[in-house]
Amino acid sequence: MSIRPVRKLIQSKPTLEGAGVHLRRAFGFGNTTEFDPFLLLDDFRNDVPEDYLAGFPWHPHRGIETVTYVLAGTVEHGDSMGNRGAIGAGDIQWMTAGSGIIHQEMPKGDHAGRMHGFQLWANLPSSLKMTPPRYQEIKAGEIPEITDDDGTRVRVICGDFWGKVGPVEGIAADPIYLDVSVPPGRRKALPVETKRHAFAYVFAGSGKFCNASGPLAVPTERVRWADTTPPLQVDNRSLVLFDRGDEVEVQAGPDGIRFLLVSGKPLEEPVAWYGPIVMNTQQQLQQAFEELERGTFLGAKGDSEKKG
Repeated sequence: MSIRPVRKLIQSKPTLEGAGVHLRRAFGFGNTTEFDPFLLLDDFRNDVPEDYLAGFPWHPHRGIETVTYVLAGTVEHGDSMGNRGAIGAGDIQWMTAGSGIIHQEMPKGDHAGRMHGFQLWANLPSSLKMTPPRYQEIKAGEIPEITDDDGTRVRVICGDFWGKVGPVEGIAADPIYLDVSVPPGRRKALPVETKRHAFAYVFAGSGKFCNASGPLAVPTERVRWADTTPPLQVDNRSLVLFDRGDEVEVQAGPDGIRFLLVSGKPLEEPVAWYGPIVMNTQQQLQQAFEELERGTFLGAKGDSEKKG
């Protein structure tokens, strides 16, 4: 087995989205080649209701799939297909925008005003950019959780891992999406298929991801971020991008460590992206916005000539 070396350690950045939601962006809206087939990861952790209650009012998507994973509070969903619902702690919403959907997501805090969750965007291949839209809502109890002999816990949201299959199905990027908790002081190796791009997003505790040359500390809040040298310590909202290999190895700190571990097969296709719409060519992108203006966006159909 070969350990995946750490290619990059990225500190998530404060961002304002929707109608004024304060969140942290781990990656997105730049060159996302290293994350292909994933486009964006947002961490919307907040305990100040005024910073998130405005939410994400009605807006369009085309050409992507979005997954929303809630840890605290609730997110109410509505879309142009008539779906309505709310996801709470431990629940998942996976939406295939495909040829076009208009939806809204309105967060609400728990009894203490806390809101926490993640949204990941997965790209669609050119052959499925104009597929019919689809919506999946998965409740916490439907997500298998595995506890290993050493106390490591893994919730399998999507994909096949340790003999369990996550409940979210039919996702074009064929991702494996895991919520991993490693107990204090434990060292754990987790398999990741060699041909996949993979990253971990740490959101609780601390630890070290083992590099080919030695362990790389996952940052805490005690030392400032340095732009000129490899970062040693930042806060626990850190994203670790891995290089090639067939396993990820982590050494948990004194309080344990919890992180998302996400991997997918790269599409290696051109990306034309503006706001909530992601296509393969600028012509397709322009067409999508023209359809929005004409009111023909929903129900649009693609053909082979439009894939450019």
